[in-house]
Amino acid sequence: MKNLLLLIMVVAIAVAFYEQNSDEKNMMVTVIALGVFIFGLMKLSGKIPSKKEEDNNEQL
Repeated sequence: MKNLLLLIMVVAIAVAFYEQNSDEKNMMVTVIALGVFIFGLMKLSGKIPSKKEEDNNEQL
């Protein structure tokens, strides 16, 4: 799942950069690609435990 999400994020950023370099810029494609990238980042960062959670476990 993680590898698939990373692949989708890389493709979304590639599409966004390609769209910015084309002669006819389509803003909706860029916005959707960035939205997919940000959504992927949120999903991936949700699996990382917070540092405060680790500190609370050490105090117990």
